[in-house]
Amino acid sequence: MIDSPEAAPPPRRRRADARRSIEAILNAARVVLGERPDASMDDIAAEAGVTRQTVYAHFPSRDALVAALIEAAAAEYLAALDAAGLDTAPPADALARFLDAGWQFLRRNPLLLNPAASGPPRPGRNALSDVVPPRLERLIRRGQDTGDFAGSLPASWLTAAVIGLQHAAAAEVTAERLTTHEAETLCLESTLRLCGGQGRAGQPAPEVSRPK
Repeated sequence: MIDSPEAAPPPRRRRADARRSIEAILNAARVVLGERPDASMDDIAAEAGVTRQTVYAHFPSRDALVAALIEAAAAEYLAALDAAGLDTAPPADALARFLDAGWQFLRRNPLLLNPAASGPPRPGRNALSDVVPPRLERLIRRGQDTGDFAGSLPASWLTAAVIGLQHAAAAEVTAERLTTHEAETLCLESTLRLCGGQGRAGQPAPEVSRPK
């Protein structure tokens, strides 16, 4: 028996259903893989409330799903940087906004901070290692041109150092040696000093509790 045309959902509805399924799967993968990097596709399907077959219908392999997750996260991160006014805000404020966007990205994507996770596949586009450093370097150069940042060190070197500093601060949070607030504050103060800028008035570095 052949279904009548009326029995099949219209193409627009099918597309909307597919988008909802993809969003649910990506959100589930973000949570599950952030907690357990070795979680299976079955685990992700269960968290998303869909079948394993539905997951594979959209993502033919686990690597494809992780790559799509990283690509979506990168797009969110780049949108946050676009909205931060990095090219127009005062350089010190712009640098703080840059770092804040990075912290938001890492909080939302804990998989990237989990030391047990194997190296995630490189996404087909929006690879952050390609597009984020040039934005930061442009910001630092602008700060050097305006005199807000010292010009004694190359902007390219400062860019690599700032990104490395934030990664190191994030690793301290993962290792539970710093709270998120402590890491964010220390990272900002250290970054401003590294670039030769002034620390934020009235915002001293927090007291950090070290294990005995």
